[in-house]
Amino acid sequence: MTKFPNMLLPNKLLYAIIKVYFAYERKYYKSMENIKEVILLKEGEIALKGLNRRTFEEAFIKNLRHRLKPLGKFDYRSSQSMIYIEPMEDGIDLDEAFSRASKVFGANAICRALITDKEDFDKLCADAIEYCRPELELARTFKVEAKRSDKHYPMKSPEICRELGGRIMDAIDGLSVDVHNPQVTVNIEIRDHNAYVHTGNKPAAGGIPVGTSGRAMLMLSGGIDSPVAGYMMAKRGVKISAIHYVSPPYTSERARLKVERLCEKLTPWCGDIDFYCVPFTKIQEAIRDNCPEELFTIIMRRLMIEIAQRIAEEKGLQAMITGESVGQVASQTMGAICCTDAVCRMPMFRPVIGMDKSEITIIARKIDTFDISIEPYEDCCTVFTPKHPKTKPIPAEVAAAQEAFDFEPLIAEAVANTELKQMKIDV
Repeated sequence: MTKFPNMLLPNKLLYAIIKVYFAYERKYYKSMENIKEVILLKEGEIALKGLNRRTFEEAFIKNLRHRLKPLGKFDYRSSQSMIYIEPMEDGIDLDEAFSRASKVFGANAICRALITDKEDFDKLCADAIEYCRPELELARTFKVEAKRSDKHYPMKSPEICRELGGRIMDAIDGLSVDVHNPQVTVNIEIRDHNAYVHTGNKPAAGGIPVGTSGRAMLMLSGGIDSPVAGYMMAKRGVKISAIHYVSPPYTSERARLKVERLCEKLTPWCGDIDFYCVPFTKIQEAIRDNCPEELFTIIMRRLMIEIAQRIAEEKGLQAMITGESVGQVASQTMGAICCTDAVCRMPMFRPVIGMDKSEITIIARKIDTFDISIEPYEDCCTVFTPKHPKTKPIPAEVAAAQEAFDFEPLIAEAVANTELKQMKIDV
């Protein structure tokens, strides 16, 4: 052992640090056994609504209830542009609740906060110091920010900041105040019934609650763009269903499962999703055998839209969603989009239409769909791909080529044989 003193010292030091850390952790959590925490969600766009604001708040709380129900019992209430989620049972995983709530559209900011008595300022300060101590002891600078929603509170915000700041410096050594760039900000919010303490907000999902803007059908391929398009429309309050086309034996079961996994990745953001899987082999073979090769892709997309519209109309959906981006591929040129729009009977939303691939990829990584999207499984859009697709098709020419063959029986058969699978939010 004496031969390697330089190797042993770090290990001993590390052991000592770990021992002290766990001793502190036990002491800290013992002192905080009786604390009550709450999740605070600060309304964003909802707060700007007029007379129907309450409708949006109720939809938001309904979505939160559905998302958090598997974790236990919570109390939900709204007040002063804030949604409060308070656990009503012991042993609830508040970290998981926080993670799930942060993905529910409707709030711009989220935080975990300590609930304390605003009437007893000494207790408020003591609770705030203990609650924020782990972060404060790792910092060198801090500041206190106070907000009084209760204007009858006897202390004004600057007084609260000054008094609590002084007590924090007395309780924790080595801290100094930096009001411009602090490492930790201790926030005190004096509201109607209680005071809330936290160390800062984190970004929430934003947008408006899913279900407040109608229902639409997402044309979900296995690529990067369409899941992002679904996410972006859900953020605007649209309740989405998804439709996918398979062409066995040209596409494999793994390709279908890939798209189902993509759909599952969307559920934390979009809620439960009805997933429709359409058998498309006969239609694609008919296109190959009866239509000009350079128009294969355009005619295929027109028929896909027709099938999706029929299912959407049957289910009471009001619009379509695609992941098209202008100029990205031959079927997404201005001319091609005009040809596909010619068969639309309902609005077609294209939320990524003006985005480039790098911008779309950033969002795909955020919602955790990117890695699945780039898995190298074929989809039906790559079947019978023309060598030289027409990038400037003429609508009349495309319509004439499509009408040269009677696709109606095949369309009706595809609609009749469509399979429905309900993708539930993971529990």
